[in-house]
Amino acid sequence: MILKMKKLFFLLILAIPLTGFAQKGKNHNMEVAKNLDIFNQLYKNLDLFYVDTINAQHAITAGINGMLRSLDPYTEYYAEQKDLRSFITGKYAGIGALIRYHMKQKTTVIDEPYSGTPAQEAGLRKGDIIVSIDDSIMTGKDTKYVSERLRGDAGTTFLLKVRRPSTGKEMKMKITRRQIQYTPTIPYYGLLDNAKTGYVILSQFTEGCAQEVRRVLIDLKNQGMTSLVLDLRNNGGGSEAEAVSLVNLFVPRGITVVTNKGKIKEASRDYKTTVEPLDTLLPVAVLVNGETASASEIVSGALQDLDRAVIIGSRTYGKGLVQVPIDLPYNANAKITTSRYYIPSGRCIQAIDYRQGGGAAVTQHIPDSLTRVFHTAGGREVRDGGGIQPDLIAQNDTMPNIAYYLSGSGLDSTEVMFDYACDYIARHPSIPSPRDFHLSEADWRNFRQQVIDKGFSYDPVSKKQLAELVKTAKFEGYYDEAKSAFDELEKRMNHNVAHDLDKHRDTIQQMLELNILTAYYYQAGAIEASLSTDKVLLKAQQLLDTPEDYRKILHP
Repeated sequence: MILKMKKLFFLLILAIPLTGFAQKGKNHNMEVAKNLDIFNQLYKNLDLFYVDTINAQHAITAGINGMLRSLDPYTEYYAEQKDLRSFITGKYAGIGALIRYHMKQKTTVIDEPYSGTPAQEAGLRKGDIIVSIDDSIMTGKDTKYVSERLRGDAGTTFLLKVRRPSTGKEMKMKITRRQIQYTPTIPYYGLLDNAKTGYVILSQFTEGCAQEVRRVLIDLKNQGMTSLVLDLRNNGGGSEAEAVSLVNLFVPRGITVVTNKGKIKEASRDYKTTVEPLDTLLPVAVLVNGETASASEIVSGALQDLDRAVIIGSRTYGKGLVQVPIDLPYNANAKITTSRYYIPSGRCIQAIDYRQGGGAAVTQHIPDSLTRVFHTAGGREVRDGGGIQPDLIAQNDTMPNIAYYLSGSGLDSTEVMFDYACDYIARHPSIPSPRDFHLSEADWRNFRQQVIDKGFSYDPVSKKQLAELVKTAKFEGYYDEAKSAFDELEKRMNHNVAHDLDKHRDTIQQMLELNILTAYYYQAGAIEASLSTDKVLLKAQQLLDTPEDYRKILHP
């Protein structure tokens, strides 16, 4: 009898929460139906009574995007299937060139043709002004407008007219669009100066990228590579499956690299390595920074958790969410966040908590004090909740303010570096190899004088902050008695462009040289030229050159 009563009591206890869950689910479904009905009726009334005709696609898309903004920034709607396909593959159909709006000329110009693309094959050069596309005049149009007309279906042909400022000559060229990678998956790879450390930059995780990395690693091994630097800085991620395949190059078959956990069973799964690795003993250093995200964090985090590579750089972005594409009616698509991912130590590195609270989205950055400790395969401590913390912290110097403005920030005066590069290219049919190219002293003096003669100016951050401080001092009533100190400080803060150019010459000259190099050797040439001054890369090479220090980090 007692046993029967216990069983009955247990069943009653069990039934209470189940009833509660059922009621909660029923209420949720009622709320969904009610609000969809309200939305539907409201739009019908707007369409019937609103004073102007409503563009249905624009209005509904705005409503959809408003709904998605209450979730996380990765759940997105695509009105056309090709937009999502382009996002996933990293490809589009066009001519293969960066374009920019030239404020002084008030029109869009060619900034950088990519190597091996229709733009390069047609002979387009940095600075060429886009005059027309077929019969449409492009003069005065912004980059978005021009870009939409340069793109189209692969295989279609159009007539492009450009004007070259160095000669004033207008040129017409017939160009056939084809599939273009937004940026090359591997913009550069090669051996560093010691002829034994391989260096590979991976820009994104698109379809087939792991196989491409495998190919270049085999090539580097054949050239004598005995250690590797894998550069994932500024790599915003992409395919989760490709990330797992990339890790599989360095770890044995059958290892769980990442686990997805979602609300429904279909969104939860383990990703394991499935093939024999390329090399499980090759010393590897992975470079990361604050723009290393998503699939890049799966690779760097998994290799860290498995004690298979040393991570060098600065803390990564912290995106631990997974999206999947879904098909919608009328050729529309969306990608929806369906799960969180967990790397081998069991940690999720999501840095921002997106939650629905009080009827609205609540975005909260997870503080370090609330992160938890996990352990790598060898027992090293690692933490969740804030991206991947490198094993070795290293950063390149920050860009000085004047260099930022010279490189282009949308102001008329900032075209000076771009214009100088275009003029230099027009006067020099060829230049030395990327590692040997440097501007002469005369070149630098010429550029420096042009900057001054064109009246270049920029707004230092310190002056903005001083203005805010003065405003606060006046509000709080102590400005008058401190006025002389403020005046003296303002006088000392007045920047001298010539002085600032000389002070930051090394950084500015290197930026100018890289700007010029892309016109001759494309993106790969600019990367090759920057290797000797990349402090993070040099630190990685130094570590790989001292095997004992490398082992101490992975196996303390």
